[in-house]
This record gives sequence, C-alpha cells and structure tokens, in this order.
Amino acid sequence: AVFNAVSATQVVFQRPVNAQPRAQGIPMAQAIAALHYLSILLLFALLGIEHLQFKQPLDLARARRLVLIDIAYGVSASLVLFSGAARVIWYGKGLDYYLHNGLFHAKVGLFLLVGVLSTLPTFVFLNWRNALQAGQVPDVSPRQRQWLTLCIRLELLLLLIIPLLAMLMARGYGVAP
Repeated sequence: AVFNAVSATQVVFQRPVNAQPRAQGIPMAQAIAALHYLSILLLFALLGIEHLQFKQPLDLARARRLVLIDIAYGVSASLVLFSGAARVIWYGKGLDYYLHNGLFHAKVGLFLLVGVLSTLPTFVFLNWRNALQAGQVPDVSPRQRQWLTLCIRLELLLLLIIPLLAMLMARGYGVAP
C-alpha cells in the first residue's frame, strides 16, 4: 500500500463520529491550574529579584524597589495559596485524596514556613516607609542585613523543595496503602 500523507493527516486529526462537541474557551480547572503554576513562577522570580536587590550599600531607588517587590511577592503568595486551595477543593483529585497524602501536608507545611520566614523581610521593608517618604536611605545594620539575607535564602531553598514534593505526589507517592 502506498502511504498517502493527506489521508493519514485526515485520520489523525479527524474527530470520531460520536465525539462530543468541544467546549468553547478554557475550562475552569485548566485556568486555575495555569494561574497556580504562573503564580508559583512569579513568586520564585520575585524572591530571587529581592535577593539580588538586597545588597549593600543600599541606595534610595533600590530600597523603594525592594518595598514594591516585597508587596508583589505577598500578592503572588496569596495567588498561590488561593489557586492551590481552589485546586484542592474543587478542581483536583478530591479533598479526600489530598487530606490523606503525607506529601501534600509536607508541601503545605513548607509553604507556611516560607510564609512565616517572609514576615521578617516584610516587616523590615515596611519599617522603611518613613525614611523613604523623607527621601532618606534606610539604615540597615550588618546584623540585620545578615538575618534578612539568610531569611531570603532559606525561603528560596524551601520553595525549591515544594515542586519536588509535587512531582512525587503526581507519581502517586505519599498516599497510605
């Protein structure tokens, strides 16, 4: 038999006779998943930028950028949390699956720990408001700089572990037999 490229393409891309019509637009589950993944990428990118921007000597423009970056980081963390909750409750494998998966608990625990760690930089940056409004560079002591740098680096490290746990969950690990 001679291979006919046109008929092969038609066979591959032709819909079965009994197929249901395709829904228009993006289904909500895929939209929420995309929002979740994009907000995770944004969260990590903003934290990486925060790490790079927080270097000495600090100048006024960089201090202002750090405040804005930290606000955007908080917004993206909220998006991760709410889109993740929507996936667990309405669009995922079912609440029962997640509640009985130890890796899911580890993921949520790590995310909450990152949230707790992020409060230190956030409070420091918020305390800079008066100095920034007066057009002054905020004063950062060497000890405070070390703590903030350590905190941001720990957040980055913990955020790197979370996708590894998600990958294991996707492969069926973490559920008790």
